[in-house]
Amino acid sequence: MTVPASEAAARALTVRAGRALAAAGQGDMIWGHVAVRDPEGRGVWIKAPGWGLEETAQDRVQLVSFDGQVVAGEGTPHKEVFIHLEILKARPDAHCVVHTHARAAVAFGALGTALLPISHEGALFGGKDVPRFAGTGGLIGTPALGRDLAAALGDAPAALMPRHGLVAAGTGVAAAVMHAVLLDRACALQLNAMAAGPVTHFSDAAEAAAKRVECWPAAQLEQGFAYLCRLADR
Repeated sequence: MTVPASEAAARALTVRAGRALAAAGQGDMIWGHVAVRDPEGRGVWIKAPGWGLEETAQDRVQLVSFDGQVVAGEGTPHKEVFIHLEILKARPDAHCVVHTHARAAVAFGALGTALLPISHEGALFGGKDVPRFAGTGGLIGTPALGRDLAAALGDAPAALMPRHGLVAAGTGVAAAVMHAVLLDRACALQLNAMAAGPVTHFSDAAEAAAKRVECWPAAQLEQGFAYLCRLADR
């Protein structure tokens, strides 16, 4: 499992995660970020502001404490670092949080439509739709907004942030990255289907829940993440 056991591993996984997300098409110039829980409990490792996901490198990551202070690395912290800090405070099981402005997720989030399990990706949510954070479409720039976002996410793998983007979490780096990628893919597939006509075929709740277990065990998420890392290295 992609859970860091040392500072060096946390730095390396932060770099790999950013580049994997970029390889999956989730880059938005210099915006969007992924944070990895520090194995010593000091906070999170996250890329410094001003760099794209594909530009994440060992010397471009920061250690930000749980009170929002940079304790290692250069520059000021991300304005939205509270997304990661507050979700990881609320989710002791999680070791990684992703926030991106993935295009299909942003487009789908503008619709008052449930995300249906029309595909393996859609079944990630077990036929329960996807959580949505309704607090603001602006930046998550305070601990209070971070806590509200964490409450909206709950124990789900990912959530839409209408008028903004998405957030995803996971017990390891691979899971968090893949949850973000799979949510965006599910949104894209449903948008494509809806453009052609009404959606009439999708899994019921029982089949969707079964597919979530069958299609997305930890091993499959790890393999998907490994593929994205290879793609980023090409």
